[in-house]
Amino acid sequence: MNKFYESMLALITETSTYLPPDVRKAINEAKKKEDMGTRSAISLSTIAQNIKMAEENVSPICQDTGMPTFEIKTPVGANQIEMKKAILEAVAEATKLGKLRSNSVDSLTGANSGNNLGPGTPVIHFEQWEKDTVEVKLILKGGGCENKNIQYSLPAELEGLGKAGRDLDGIRKCILHAVYQAQGQGCSAGFIGVGIGGDRTSGYALAKHQLFRKVDDVNPIPELRELEEYIMETANTLGIGTMGFGGNTTLLGCKIGVENRLPASFFVSVAYNCWAFRRQGVEIDPQTGEILSYLYKDEIVEMDQTPAAEQTTERREVVLEAPITEEQIRSLKVGDVVIINGLMHTGRDALHKYLMDNDCPIDLNGGVIYHCGPVMLKDEQGEWHVKAAGPTTSIREEPYQGEILKKFGLRAVIGKGGMGAKTLKALQEHGAVYLNAIGGAAQYYAECIEKVEGVDFMEFGIPEAMWHLRVKGFAAIVTMDAHGNSLHADVEKSSMEKLAKLAEPVFK
Repeated sequence: MNKFYESMLALITETSTYLPPDVRKAINEAKKKEDMGTRSAISLSTIAQNIKMAEENVSPICQDTGMPTFEIKTPVGANQIEMKKAILEAVAEATKLGKLRSNSVDSLTGANSGNNLGPGTPVIHFEQWEKDTVEVKLILKGGGCENKNIQYSLPAELEGLGKAGRDLDGIRKCILHAVYQAQGQGCSAGFIGVGIGGDRTSGYALAKHQLFRKVDDVNPIPELRELEEYIMETANTLGIGTMGFGGNTTLLGCKIGVENRLPASFFVSVAYNCWAFRRQGVEIDPQTGEILSYLYKDEIVEMDQTPAAEQTTERREVVLEAPITEEQIRSLKVGDVVIINGLMHTGRDALHKYLMDNDCPIDLNGGVIYHCGPVMLKDEQGEWHVKAAGPTTSIREEPYQGEILKKFGLRAVIGKGGMGAKTLKALQEHGAVYLNAIGGAAQYYAECIEKVEGVDFMEFGIPEAMWHLRVKGFAAIVTMDAHGNSLHADVEKSSMEKLAKLAEPVFK
């Protein structure tokens, strides 16, 4: 199988840079359902544009390429040891080429391996089957949506829905609650895989395995087919919408599987996946290692590039360049579109933790911090270039953000999914705003970056380092302003009210 390494590198590249046709169809359909000119419609237009750019650039759709997870079926006698070696080599090479972000971090020291290899990374599962070909499936599931996975142990008391029992209606409540709790933090509109039964470990594995099903397939179990259809219809009435901005489409797909359980345990496990649903598979000749066919590439589906119409109500656009004044910030309100020109700085978990107890190597007064872990490549002249640069989920920085705003005089924080009450209070007290960029739109935002001015804290690893980026035309929406208003809190409250109306039993 001397071609197997090349086939794995091709599979990784395809998965990272090109969404399969069933996912493209789902996003195109979602775009049609949104009211023209709304925040959700404009976001879906940006998403469609980003998908096209990733395809043309052969670059990651989203900068967070997650934990590569391979599901492999082999004929009896196939050399799984050599296959695993080839996969590890292909993962390292794909990272070097910028098709994957270096995401493998030592859990004790925080050190990044730099090549996506390490204990448990990537995830590789082998299984033998009776066919005479090799099947390799790969899913790249980013950390933002991975963090919104959730597992329920029934019976349980669920916020807004009351008691969920050990029956089909209890399962229904768990799934609806799982969609609600994700809000915009998992880059909605999203897909969910649900595992009913098993133990705590196998239940999650079953849930993630459902994500390999095609969006338009039909569940062979009548009760689960009915439940999938119900969830797809009902979850989209919650009004969470794309990026959690409110809207008509919150869920793009729901697939449910079931396996036996212990009498004492009843788990419902939900694997949430963002709109950047990156999964692909190949059938391989076991003699040569060459790709015979792709599993999720049976047709060509072009993304709908029709621009979203402008809102009928007035929407302000404000251009800002650091250093930004408090007066400029106080003039902004939720719903305004801010265009950033000039310098901004990336910062994620490691940097925020560091800045709580240490000084910053640059002056952040009046500045902009971007919750982003970009994909970066260095050219032969030693200059860094941004290959992908969408926002990461901001809520992880909630324990730090308020203090850092006060300590360093920041005026704007950019991320996705919103932040909590502590940050909202700090924005109001210190005169700053939270700007929501479109999650997953890594190519769209990379296009706005004119130059990498420098970098600090490379010891944190490329995603966690503090990159100093000169940008032009970087657009984001004010979703938390300096007057105590939060679109995220409003949508969460509204969706909870709608969720509570679904408490009455549906399945007997």
